[in-house]
Amino acid sequence: QVQLVESGGGLVQAGGSLRLSCAASGSIFSFNSIYWYRQSQGKERELVAEISRVGTAKYVDSVKGRFTISRDNAKNTVYLQMTWLRSEDTAVYYCRGYRDYDFTAWGQGTQVTVSS
Repeated sequence: QVQLVESGGGLVQAGGSLRLSCAASGSIFSFNSIYWYRQSQGKERELVAEISRVGTAKYVDSVKGRFTISRDNAKNTVYLQMTWLRSEDTAVYYCRGYRDYDFTAWGQGTQVTVSS
């Protein structure tokens, strides 16, 4: 089964940028969609962005205009470019894939901390 591994998190000041990566152990083209989620301390995990096999992207309202999801099929990697980061973007970010009526398992995630 293809596994997805997140990386790229870190500490950044408010207004700064980070690019997260979601690397697959196999072909990402097999997934109908790949999603980025995040979970802040004490809150439920929320869907942040998704990208379909053909590249159609969707975002939660709070990140529209600031975050961009993209995919590089040759590198089997999905990215989440985050700009104009805010303190409320602080969270652990996870990626997940969907295919064959099933989702990949949750990974360890990558911590993003935005200092104000």
